[in-house]
Amino acid sequence: MRHIDHLVVHCAATPEGKPFTVKDIDRWHRERGFRCIGYHYVIYLDGSIHPGRPVEEIGAHVKGHNRSSIGICYIGGVAADGRTAKDTRTPAQKEALETFLRSLKRKYPGAAILGHRDFPKVRKACPSFNAKKEYAHIK
Repeated sequence: MRHIDHLVVHCAATPEGKPFTVKDIDRWHRERGFRCIGYHYVIYLDGSIHPGRPVEEIGAHVKGHNRSSIGICYIGGVAADGRTAKDTRTPAQKEALETFLRSLKRKYPGAAILGHRDFPKVRKACPSFNAKKEYAHIK
């Protein structure tokens, strides 16, 4: 198993309330030249958690930090206009994400929980909320 230093929260940058799937993200990432979906997990609007790229494999979600991280993406992150960053997590997504991060933190106790935007040289709003601050209490 890989050594994991970071649990990275992402948004799919999809419009608020519109359902998308792992299959959709896999297609988008392949169109960008990725081998397959770059995230390890995707959280749907209903809070269900779906596997993406196997955790044993290096992801493709934070340039320069994929070797030792796990990428978790929630569907949404953009207002209905399709452009404006917005925390669009449903109550079910919020609950699922926190519960899942707690579970991952038990498995990888040394891993820091960060949002994509918390990494150096990242000029994105992703995940459209302050994940580092929101999940600081998870030890």
